[in-house]
Amino acid sequence: MIPQEIHDALVSHFGNAILDAKLEGVFDPFIKVAPDRIKDVAQFLRDNEATAFNVLMCLSGVDHTGGKLGVVYHLHSMRRNHKIVLKVDLTVEQPHCHSVESVWKTANWHEREAYDMYGIIFDGHPDLRRILMPYDWEGHPLRKDFQVPEYYNGMKVPY
Repeated sequence: MIPQEIHDALVSHFGNAILDAKLEGVFDPFIKVAPDRIKDVAQFLRDNEATAFNVLMCLSGVDHTGGKLGVVYHLHSMRRNHKIVLKVDLTVEQPHCHSVESVWKTANWHEREAYDMYGIIFDGHPDLRRILMPYDWEGHPLRKDFQVPEYYNGMKVPY
């Protein structure tokens, strides 16, 4: 399927949960999805015979500045040999997104990393806790407004 056909299938099935798309003139065509519907869209894209997106290649958190966060999902169908990117926009005040860990198990680690580094909360994740930073670390180091603390547990932080 070409990106336009994937987009059309999603709009047909999910209506206004598909917020936007950029399908031409970009290296990775993408479709923006409402944060509260990402799990349903992911399940559809995996289970639908025409799309068959059986691989979540990457899930990344993003800080767009200005209080805006995002999640980017790179999907691949090994059976159909096509790819698509899904994007979800969030805010720092409401950094909640549904987990896709039950759809693709590889999302487990990726969602934990996005939570740890950006503070994105994946509702329904079975074990959402820090994965790279110490459990008592304050803040999210990849946010653009993050200030490196001078001390951590009484030790000077080299920077």
